[in-house]
Amino acid sequence: MTEVAPTPAALPPHVLERADVRSAIATHDFGEVFRLARLHGHISYAKISEAVGCKREHIGKMARPETGGTGVRPRITQYFKILEVVDGLRIPGHLAGLAPRPWELERPVTPSPSHDPSALIAQGGAGLWDIAELLRRTETSSINSAALESIEQGIDQLARAYPYADADHLHDRTRNGLQYVTKQLEGRVTLRQHRELLIDAGWLFLLNACVQYDRGQREAANLSKAAALRIGQETDHGEIMAWAWEIEAWFALTQSRWQDMLEAVEAGHVADQTHSVGVQLYAHKARAAARMGDSRLVRDSLDAGRARLDRLPRPDRPEHHFIIDPDKWDFYEMDAYRLLGDDERAAAHARSVLRISTGPDGTETSPMRAAEARLTLGVAAARTGDIEEAIGMGTTALEADRRSLPSLLLVADELDKELRSRYPREATTRDFHDRVLTIRRGATRSELPF
Repeated sequence: MTEVAPTPAALPPHVLERADVRSAIATHDFGEVFRLARLHGHISYAKISEAVGCKREHIGKMARPETGGTGVRPRITQYFKILEVVDGLRIPGHLAGLAPRPWELERPVTPSPSHDPSALIAQGGAGLWDIAELLRRTETSSINSAALESIEQGIDQLARAYPYADADHLHDRTRNGLQYVTKQLEGRVTLRQHRELLIDAGWLFLLNACVQYDRGQREAANLSKAAALRIGQETDHGEIMAWAWEIEAWFALTQSRWQDMLEAVEAGHVADQTHSVGVQLYAHKARAAARMGDSRLVRDSLDAGRARLDRLPRPDRPEHHFIIDPDKWDFYEMDAYRLLGDDERAAAHARSVLRISTGPDGTETSPMRAAEARLTLGVAAARTGDIEEAIGMGTTALEADRRSLPSLLLVADELDKELRSRYPREATTRDFHDRVLTIRRGATRSELPF
């Protein structure tokens, strides 16, 4: 098979992982892909022109946003041209509804330029976790410090991608990481390196548990959570243990196991008293207390969580899944106040969540939280008699591409009950109920592979 030469306009991983980019690729709106490639990947239209074989002026016309109803921008519809764009931008075939492209199956003849090891680690996939292996081989001893650092950077990128990246994509990358780290643990390492690798595996198991639960893999998620807890205990790593208990609290919360949830929260506090995981534990306690109707415990928990948050420094990377920052606190208060029936406060926090979850270009950076904010606004609208707003917000929330099924359904059920109790004869109420049931049936399908 002939191997394909490098392209000057290959989309970097962080661009390919964006929901808006994937949506544009799936609908073959390549003008939008070009625009987003320049905006988020800093790839010039001249480079795109060179890579896909189109004139620079035509690329610009396709990428120009539609304005004022003056017409639709040009689209690429010919099959051979679609292939040229996919190959020129190095878009994996499955994202565009195509079979794997030749360059996906074989490595380039010419060695590619050096890359940031953390980016390669985060990409995952066949051969990409091998960057750490190449670093390891630079020493006659086993894994070296550079390889360990590159693994940690890769895990950091995966955790930062969690709020918006496709769940299946994250699942694949996290499993690749676990396989690589496990392989290194089987090799010749020092006691210090062994502990560092175990800690890396612990963080990967934590992330894997979250992604598996999002995808409806309840049993697999429980196994990953238990593995992380065991690693935290073996390495005496309080933060990993606390996050494992936080995940158990989340599982219990979405399954209405209130006593289990409270016990998990307390175990998490015992494991760690210094990191932001404690803030999330207080938030879960408040959310559970609201569902149990204990308004005093809700407010006590929110006050304690806010006090813990105020004592922590503001993080440099607030998008990291295992870091809680002040912007995320609106999300927890929104949930608690909605359940307490304080619709005005709940709606104010929901609007804040939507604002924080939307980037300058209109892209949602935290689509899961945004979906629950819309459901909250839907509940508030239903209670004030605005069924059209309630249905509109609820429907948009259920259409989110990146979602955590258990959490989404927990809040969607609240809106569904409000609509059916207040507007039982409306056709739109029945339609929304059917949508929720359809998603629930999908969430309870047989377990996916680990």
